[in-house]
Amino acid sequence: MTYDDALAYLDTHSNYDVTGRITSPTLERMRTLMSAMGDPQLSFPVIHVTGTNGKGSTTQMITRLLMAHGLTVGTYTSPHLERINERITRNCEPISDEDFAEQIAAVADLEGITGVHPSYFEAVTAAAYRWMADVAVDVAVVEVGLLGRWDATNVCESQVAVVTNIGIDHTEYAGPTKRHIAIEKSGIVKPTSAVIIGESDPELAAVFATAGGASGLRRGDDFDVLENQLALGGRMVDLRTPTMVYPDVFVPLHGRHQGDNAVVALVAVETFFAAPLAGDLVNEGFAEVVMPGRFEVLGHQPLVIIDGAHNPAGADTCASVFFDDFDPAGQRILVVGCLKGREPREMLEALRADEYDTVITCNAPSSRGMPAAELTAAATALGCENVLQIDDIHRALDHALSLAEHDDAVVITGSLYVVGAARPYLRKVL
Repeated sequence: MTYDDALAYLDTHSNYDVTGRITSPTLERMRTLMSAMGDPQLSFPVIHVTGTNGKGSTTQMITRLLMAHGLTVGTYTSPHLERINERITRNCEPISDEDFAEQIAAVADLEGITGVHPSYFEAVTAAAYRWMADVAVDVAVVEVGLLGRWDATNVCESQVAVVTNIGIDHTEYAGPTKRHIAIEKSGIVKPTSAVIIGESDPELAAVFATAGGASGLRRGDDFDVLENQLALGGRMVDLRTPTMVYPDVFVPLHGRHQGDNAVVALVAVETFFAAPLAGDLVNEGFAEVVMPGRFEVLGHQPLVIIDGAHNPAGADTCASVFFDDFDPAGQRILVVGCLKGREPREMLEALRADEYDTVITCNAPSSRGMPAAELTAAATALGCENVLQIDDIHRALDHALSLAEHDDAVVITGSLYVVGAARPYLRKVL
């Protein structure tokens, strides 16, 4: 099987990213596949990360802290921005095309043997676990794809289970309340798991504290961010863990919320080692963190920012970082595209779209993309004064850049599909 064959194989399997539907939530297909492989996911310790927002950043922080301690770290994330290889990494280096094809071929062979027809995400997850075992990682950091209980990643036995926070999202599968969502996400907690609870709401935190883990630590009670200051290129934070205080830690990501993610990641790694960490290794680990597509600055004069905010909570965070930390002197231009299933006015309100000088709506480049006309109508109803509809994302970007002068700012957001299409294009034209 070649790399192109592997992609073609995956395209023939049901894909939540394409359909927006999970027809039969179950772990049985994954358990059958993993058993046929010899359960590679049990051959290394796992730090399992869930949450409504922040789990991608937290996963990368945990990975970098473990790497700073000399461990070989396998990391599994989703979705990808540009190439599927980004989802599966060893010490932050993506799996090669050849290895990816080999692992998908193994899944395809087992499909014929076991009779299991995995979904797209199940096939990639099985391939990731098998590859991590093959390359003998010391530890895997695994990001949940959707919720937790029925997520394909949840065939592992985590030593540390992490929850960043709980917000309203994926209510087609869980809800309608945050507590219902928390219950679904708490399904990643195993009897072997030390549970790191970043959610500060006592009622929601209690869901995880009582989920049957071996132990639990709560933000606010057991750990917290003591200081969180704006710094050039990120944040400067003081972090309190159950063992000590780590002062003046630089986190090279934008937004106050990254301090919250940082302390959760730090406590997760402390818990994994069952010991405090050396301050120089903490600083080294955080200094190496990068998060493509998450409030990423791609250009200056004009300021060009992409952010993968795809739900109201993420959109609210994007707006807070932009208006509070950047507050450009010139005009503000928003390019936005969303997926179906979002309430367009709610997303635009969270983004504070009416505070932009120009709003350009586009289609998210996905079969699940919301028609730009719906966003246009919502932006107009919200009171945005200058709303332009340009369906194609690349033409929308071109127009935004043509409007922007040196002191202006362009923000591109609303969906990871929008950001994934914008990022390589902007790197060519800026």
